Amino acid sequence: MVTEACKKNHVTVNGQVAKPSKEVFPTDKITFRKDQITQIITVLDIPESRVGAKLVDMYRKNETPAEAYQHLELLKLSKEHYRKNGTGRPTKKDRRDIDEFGNEIHNEDEDSE
Repeated sequence: MVTEACKKNHVTVNGQVAKPSKEVFPTDKITFRKDQITQIITVLDIPESRVGAKLVDMYRKNETPAEAYQHLELLKLSKEHYRKNGTGRPTKKDRRDIDEFGNEIHNEDEDSE
């Protein structure tokens, strides 16, 4: 997954596009896009061998601004407001109501001209 992101030039290290084989060092800043947020990670240290997922936070620092997470929450809330999760696609009646609403707006625009 990360390799594909690197090949598509979606990952940068210290402002330069990174290849999948790019070595990182302490104090390097890694920038990538995930869940509609531009994440910024600073490498604190490099482990000598592989470590478990719970220990990864010891070697990195997340410097993503808090505003980015707030923006993501607003996006989620706006999507839920439009249509609740799990309700599926619109019914035939819903589509007719949407079409009728669009026609009302279109007719109002023509009347004002």
